[in-house]
Amino acid sequence: MREIVFDTETTGLDNQVDRVIEIGCVELENQFPTGRTLHLFINPDGRAVHPDALAVHGISDAFLADKPVFADLADEIARFFDGARYVAHNANFDMGFLNAEYQRIGLPPVDPGLVIDTLSLARRRHPMGPNSLDALCRRYGIDNSHRTKHGALLDAELLTDVYIEMLGGRQAALGLSSNQSDAREGSSTEVVVEIGERPNPLPERLSPEELKAHRELISRIGDDALWLKTGNS
Repeated sequence: MREIVFDTETTGLDNQVDRVIEIGCVELENQFPTGRTLHLFINPDGRAVHPDALAVHGISDAFLADKPVFADLADEIARFFDGARYVAHNANFDMGFLNAEYQRIGLPPVDPGLVIDTLSLARRRHPMGPNSLDALCRRYGIDNSHRTKHGALLDAELLTDVYIEMLGGRQAALGLSSNQSDAREGSSTEVVVEIGERPNPLPERLSPEELKAHRELISRIGDDALWLKTGNS
């Protein structure tokens, strides 16, 4: 199963007027990163970056001035996603912007059935929250100390780690992969159990006096047990 974990940065919050200015994507195959990524900066085609958005991601109008517009990158983006599921945190936001960009150039929207929202997944798994990307990184012990501002590729990489952890974790997946590999190769795993020296039988560890007392105790217990069973006095 192929999945693309992705994130976008935008000029603002309204997908009907604001534009995508950065997209970062990480490819997964059967929930393992393949090493393939896509990272693009996009000219917003005349739409200025809102100051509040600038404070979040730090991507300025001047930086974007010489970047290609979305229409020139749409084929490359569509090819990277082709045949994969779309995985995003608060996917309604990212998919709303991506579909709005597709609509502007006459491309169909993405099938909602292909979209996985990791925020919804996190809310089901951790109903008490918090479930922001930063909070989930802390929960799963993922280092996000280098995330001083939002960045599409960085956030997609962090979300990839979070998503894998929410699905069961790297160690569980690696263990499963190892077992499957062993089965395919017909190998067996040797289990070494360390066994200590067997202790001596009880009679060999008792003195003659202790052994006599032990036998008398066993005999008395046997008589008592017989009395209890038959009701004899």
